[in-house]
Amino acid sequence: MKLKLGVLFGGESVEHEISIITANQAIQAIDNSKYEIIPIYVGKDRQLYFSELLFDLNNYKDLASLIAKCSPVTIIKDGNKAKLIYVKAKLFTKELTDLDVLVPIMHGTNCEDGTIQGFIEMFKVPYVGCSLQAAAVGQDKIFMKQILMQTGIPMVNWDWFYASDYQEHQQTTLENIEKKLVYPMIIKPASLGSSVGITTANNRKQLITAIDLAKNFDRKIVVEEMIEDLLEINCSVLGNHNNCEASVVEEVAKSDEILSYKDKYESNSKAKGMANTQRIIPARISKKDTKKVQKFAKDTFLALDCSGVARVDFMQNTKNKKIYVNEINTIPGSLSFYLWKESGIDFSELMDRLVNIALDNFKEKERLTFSYTTNVLKNFSGIKGVKK
Repeated sequence: MKLKLGVLFGGESVEHEISIITANQAIQAIDNSKYEIIPIYVGKDRQLYFSELLFDLNNYKDLASLIAKCSPVTIIKDGNKAKLIYVKAKLFTKELTDLDVLVPIMHGTNCEDGTIQGFIEMFKVPYVGCSLQAAAVGQDKIFMKQILMQTGIPMVNWDWFYASDYQEHQQTTLENIEKKLVYPMIIKPASLGSSVGITTANNRKQLITAIDLAKNFDRKIVVEEMIEDLLEINCSVLGNHNNCEASVVEEVAKSDEILSYKDKYESNSKAKGMANTQRIIPARISKKDTKKVQKFAKDTFLALDCSGVARVDFMQNTKNKKIYVNEINTIPGSLSFYLWKESGIDFSELMDRLVNIALDNFKEKERLTFSYTTNVLKNFSGIKGVKK
């Protein structure tokens, strides 16, 4: 029998549309001789929807019209199974289906940050990708950097602050940043992706403008020293803590000082997501630097306890050749299939491997003890002071 894969995508995130593109790419790549694919669209209102119309990317050009034609659904736990059911089932309406494995392909806040993983954990079903903890840490650039600092993985000089502290103590915050870092700087929301809300600053005035933009997207702000002679390079990692491998290394072209949302997704009329970005594979760096990037990528993946497929983004100073980890994407755009294709693994095989990793992770987790049987409540007589 075919395994039934529920592909979750969309979500309440500024990367909503990018998730739709990535999910469509993955659905097209999944081998339907092995798997039955059930697309589950998560609207910006957090409602789940199902329809056969979700298979066609062209139908998403008018989201309001598409949603109106879809049926609201929900996932329930039924014994040892997770089931997809209609929210308002009509008389004689059949149940939709069981779900053997869930495949979350959701980017950004309220999605990739552990939110969707926590939702799935409630159903005790295998799912593709990182655990709740790894997803949360990977999405928050501050948590990520603090962990990587302990492992000795190289990063540029950086600092962070709460947007609320900045509102109350703007002058002090700015002075503290300028004491620790030198211009030019890059200012980022702590938990967003796809370069949303990221700008550069060459002086105090630009720094204020950049912070004012970033705090619209997050309550925590990251500031980094900017590498002016910059080469952006990426490497994907596939596997889990038991075994993982690094892909070829890519060199990413950009039209702005930093790789922008436009560079990633709007530089071509065809919806190809990150696969659309102008890139050079393999990157034009030495073999020694390539091996170093691949090692740092795997070290980052393992330090954050990631699983499935991730992409680690790097920066290289082209003058002194120093390499720095920039960030990790635990559900990367296009699932980095273009890097694995160049590594000899096509998109269909990549999806197959991701499902198998999910099943292996689930089996390993099932062997662990999460509850302890006691009779505390049997002998519990109440709390002193509680009104009876």
